[in-house]
Amino acid sequence: MEQLHLDLGEKAYDIIFEQDFARLPDCLVAIQAPQKLLLVTDSTVDGLYGRAVLKMLRQNGYDTAGFVFPAGEAQKQMQTVLDICEACIAHQMDRNSMIIALGGGVAGDMAGFAAAIYMRGIRYVQVPTTLLSQSDSSVGGKTAIDFADGKNILGAFHQPKLVYINVSTLKTLPNREFISGMGEVIKHGIIRDASFFAYLEQNHDAIAALEPKTLISMAKTNCGIKAEVVMQDEFENGLRSILNFGHTIGHAVESYKGYTLSHGECVGLGMLAASWIARGRGLLPNADFTRILAVLSMYGFPMKTALNDKNRVLDLMQKDKKKAEGKLKFILPASIGTVIQTRDVTTAEILGALEFISLGGTV
Repeated sequence: MEQLHLDLGEKAYDIIFEQDFARLPDCLVAIQAPQKLLLVTDSTVDGLYGRAVLKMLRQNGYDTAGFVFPAGEAQKQMQTVLDICEACIAHQMDRNSMIIALGGGVAGDMAGFAAAIYMRGIRYVQVPTTLLSQSDSSVGGKTAIDFADGKNILGAFHQPKLVYINVSTLKTLPNREFISGMGEVIKHGIIRDASFFAYLEQNHDAIAALEPKTLISMAKTNCGIKAEVVMQDEFENGLRSILNFGHTIGHAVESYKGYTLSHGECVGLGMLAASWIARGRGLLPNADFTRILAVLSMYGFPMKTALNDKNRVLDLMQKDKKKAEGKLKFILPASIGTVIQTRDVTTAEILGALEFISLGGTV
């Protein structure tokens, strides 16, 4: 078993890396989990793992109810969160009860948000099954839902009591979803760790082949990068903002495309756009710009998408929750492993970046 510890004082927790679910009950005992649990998952994950995990928890003496919602980003809304809370009431859960989120980022976000507001906050555990959730959304305590055409507009900071990562679940992940998750992984290398970025360059074949030891090594390093940032800035008052590299444009593109592109694919496009702006400013060396493009291409990311109404994308960017005093915050790479934060990116630069990632666009 591999693990990482997030030292957040009273909110500290461990991230466990395994190749199956066998140790999950023991890990729940270690955090003194209550007997009454609610397992939240989606309709896809339920058939793959949900029923088996529910049975395992019950066999280990946990009074566990299940809540299954239809799979998809469209369910990431307040009604689903309220439905989870109603399931808590139906299962007679009190403030000592616990929610377990089993699935991707949508399940984790909604289960975490429900845990944050049910009876003013109960404990929850993240059991992420997608690469996107294992590499990013399950770590750090951000929970949110989409609202009014905006991504993650309503939410709360609510740290889990445990994150249990079973890398074998990636074997049932569609290739497109695996690519999506690699967006956050590659992002962490660009913003914070040049050696990790090089590791991703050099170990593509083993990662793509889902070699378990390689996946655990990648996951532990990746989560370690995010954990180190979160431990310094839990509530995103400064440093943690660098984790939004690629998201300022990426979230707007995701909304513009009606969520037909995955979150990770849009983050990839956002990273391309931000890197283009940085290179244009003379901030990012051309050699590093070329490496970023090459790695994203190597892992199968779409390098362009149709953006026929770029002004609409600009309008959607104005709903970005990171906007302050009328100005958008951009994270721009200065090199692979180093980024800066700025609020002086111009409309012309944004439009140029959107043209760069548009079908038919030019460098």
